[in-house]
Amino acid sequence: MICLFQMFRLVVVAALCVAALATPVFRAELDQEWAIYKDMFAKNYVADEERMRRLVWEDNIDYIEKHNRRADRGEHKFWLGTNEYADMTIDEFKVIMNGFIMQNGTKGDSYMSPSNIGDLPDKVDWRDKGYVTPVKNQGHCGSCWSFSATGSLEGQHFKSTGKLVSLSEQNLIDCSKKEGNHGCKGGLMDFAFEYIQKNDGIDTEQSYPYTAKDGIECRFKKADVGATDKGKVDLPRQSEKALQEAVATVGPISVAMDAGHRSFQLYKRGIYTEPMCSSTKLDHGVLAVGYGSEGEGDYWLVKNSWGATWGMEGFFMLARNHRNECGIATQASYPKV
Repeated sequence: MICLFQMFRLVVVAALCVAALATPVFRAELDQEWAIYKDMFAKNYVADEERMRRLVWEDNIDYIEKHNRRADRGEHKFWLGTNEYADMTIDEFKVIMNGFIMQNGTKGDSYMSPSNIGDLPDKVDWRDKGYVTPVKNQGHCGSCWSFSATGSLEGQHFKSTGKLVSLSEQNLIDCSKKEGNHGCKGGLMDFAFEYIQKNDGIDTEQSYPYTAKDGIECRFKKADVGATDKGKVDLPRQSEKALQEAVATVGPISVAMDAGHRSFQLYKRGIYTEPMCSSTKLDHGVLAVGYGSEGEGDYWLVKNSWGATWGMEGFFMLARNHRNECGIATQASYPKV
């Protein structure tokens, strides 16, 4: 039986076939750029798929150009650009790439503001302190939640031991289904932290490498554990103040957001905002690694899991103190180490 995901891909391809037949003429001035794009991202299409993908890519190019002209006039604070996902429709992209599953409540400890916290720093960037591993790429798998979870634990493990260890997302994908996760079909960072606690650890990336697909069986090995946790802490929902405190005093924090917009799919640089963003309907897990302010306003510095060719070498800035933009503070948490 064809799974729901496969059915969606078939529907998308069929729709693109119809569109390609209805619009047989491409922009000739983009021929060389299209060739460069395919070479840069190692795109190898089969049969008539190239016609379809070229059509989608050209539509995204038009969207990028129109947006950037408005950004150059000061109407936006961020700019768009082509990336490895520029040959995908936004509907296709959301199904394949966004895998965070909303949860109204979990059993984590409640966040408590540190006593005598004093004034928070104006700028925080945990990359400069050694807390953050290089940007990873989840591929065509809705496993964003696992990358957010490993990122937060990698930071807390470094804080505790002084050693930055890249942890295994594949371990979480294959082994945390009993806690409520669904591998490439989505999951929740808190469920990942719960699994790691009950399992007495998570393997290293090196010992349990990423495959971008659901494994047939759990291959966890106790001898390969790279980090452990003692539970998790949930921040107050929708409180950017609490999130700022936690990012400043704890380290990188697992967060979720509404990422289901073409403006985010094609984001390149600047402080991201999206009028259609929801602060309650979230679909993507990411990692808040800092914050700051610049001429365009306050921002969160966030690590994504779509590879280093997306955004600002895999990172992005999101508007801070802007009515909880895209729900960044709605479901934030971190592991206790």
